Amino acid sequence: MKSIWKQAMVIAHQEGVVKQRDYEIAKQLKERLSEVVQLIDFRVFGSRARGDEDEYSDLDVFLEVPSLDKELKEKISDIIWEVGFENYVVISPLIFTRGEIENSPLRSSPIVRNIVEEGIMV
Repeated sequence: MKSIWKQAMVIAHQEGVVKQRDYEIAKQLKERLSEVVQLIDFRVFGSRARGDEDEYSDLDVFLEVPSLDKELKEKISDIIWEVGFENYVVISPLIFTRGEIENSPLRSSPIVRNIVEEGIMV
């Protein structure tokens, strides 16, 4: 599946879809999250990845982590809120563990296909 993700990323970057500001916010978020959790994958998806956002669009981010418990989820949520607040944008995370993606029906779900097709790796 990784090759599909990389292919989608290359196509999206070639088209220059994500605005520089959104990419910088996502990059900042990834750096802050990396201080508390190992990120297997981190992508921007949704309207901001497609380039059809409006002034009220949120910044959709996909996180894949090795494991997730309540304490870690709270830390992740706090960081996401802080980065969004600092940058005047609502950030909407979609967080899955590696096990959920590989060993559950989620691997063939429409949302995962959507992220593969339009998600932009940061």
